[in-house]
Amino acid sequence: MKKLLILLFSILLLSSPSVFADDISDFEIEGMSIGDNLLDYMTEEEILEEIELNKDDYPYLNEPNKYVEIYFWNVLPTYDNGLSVFVKNNSTNQYITNKNEKYTILSIYGMMNYIEDFDSCLAKKDEIVSELSKMFPNAQKIESDFVHPSDPSGKSIIDRISFHFDSGAEVNTECLDFDETFRIKANQNEGLIVSILSEEIINWFSDY
Repeated sequence: MKKLLILLFSILLLSSPSVFADDISDFEIEGMSIGDNLLDYMTEEEILEEIELNKDDYPYLNEPNKYVEIYFWNVLPTYDNGLSVFVKNNSTNQYITNKNEKYTILSIYGMMNYIEDFDSCLAKKDEIVSELSKMFPNAQKIESDFVHPSDPSGKSIIDRISFHFDSGAEVNTECLDFDETFRIKANQNEGLIVSILSEEIINWFSDY
């Protein structure tokens, strides 16, 4: 089962003094932001253990091992389905050209479950989007609704609003609503998800 771990972006958890800037790296979530070094939050031993566990999670990409997802569990009660970040995969030297890039956080993900409660998810999403619109007035906002690609029945949907930045980074706020038969069979979670991605990670995900 592929884990659905995309960051729940709660207004109360934005702690950076420059949160109203248009640079996505200028704010923090629980003290963590894109561009930070993961070693400030985990030991290298813990990171290497996570790399070994998760290095083969994206086999459909052209460079599946270039980056790796590192998971945090039970960070806060709010993140009831966990928290994760992406860093370059340091298990092979071919992707590390500058030692200062080692374990740099390139995106942050998390999820809050709304199992069979799509209306509540949408209400929370709208609340978050309203605040994001105030924080990032110059970002391009794009709304979209589409079928979830993992469900061949076409009955599972994603309701998404994306904020696109001049840097190429994105904040995607969305609600997942799986067809219940598919969700149970695939052992999936559903609910409110937000992803904060650097351009580097976006380009990697697009190359498949």
